Amino acid sequence: MIRKVFKKRRQNGKIEAFIKKYNIPREFLSVNRKSVTKALLVGIFIAFIPMPFQMLAVLAVSPFIRFNIPVAISMVWLSNPFTMPPMYYMEYLTGNWLLGMEPLHDVEMSMEWFQSHLEDIFVPLYVGTLFYSVTVSTAVYFLVNWLWIRSVNKERRSKR
Repeated sequence: MIRKVFKKRRQNGKIEAFIKKYNIPREFLSVNRKSVTKALLVGIFIAFIPMPFQMLAVLAVSPFIRFNIPVAISMVWLSNPFTMPPMYYMEYLTGNWLLGMEPLHDVEMSMEWFQSHLEDIFVPLYVGTLFYSVTVSTAVYFLVNWLWIRSVNKERRSKR
């Protein structure tokens, strides 16, 4: 289990010294079910949003929702230069489907084309983004929460 790995690492005291030195709230680096599942929720939600500086968005949310920041930032990395084009195209197609619109078929990979068709792309893209951000992040939150509880219960039963 992941907690055992971090308990072994915690024994050397480096993490504790880092937290004390920089006065970091403990929740930002803690590894427990609530902190990790919230981090997955926030990180995946922001990963689906087409915007620059996604890691800074995670940090901007952190004062309002306490979660494990390294886990959330690693989830944001799911949208990287290799995965962004298929993700955003999937979101665009889904947004068109949800809005009942016909997608554009004469797509060109040039800045002029995107600038001239921005109003045709923007609304369907962000409707699809909202759909995937909410559904995928919520599903992962509940799945990991359920798996974590199941794992802890299984571990408790095996100790008996």
